[in-house]
Amino acid sequence: MQKHVTRRGRPLGATTFEAEPALAFGAVVRALRTADGVGQEALAHQAGIERSHMGKIERGEHMPTLAMILRIAHALGRTAGELLLETEAALAESHRSRK
Repeated sequence: MQKHVTRRGRPLGATTFEAEPALAFGAVVRALRTADGVGQEALAHQAGIERSHMGKIERGEHMPTLAMILRIAHALGRTAGELLLETEAALAESHRSRK
């Protein structure tokens, strides 16, 4: 009998990543960061995230966990709710512009 190995993250072959919300969230984070005049490396440091990982978040290549969203929001001086409201607004605008 073969032992079952548990792996972290999504199961192999899972396709649960949705690019559109990830892109919208990343755009919101980038816009707020640049509006505040904060560099990507400084924001990543304040949030306790690797700079390369922050870049992936901003480009929509990675959807952060709730804990990471909370840390990013705190580093930006905002609430997670504010980030998510802005993300929802960006998604709504994207949907309106496609119609």
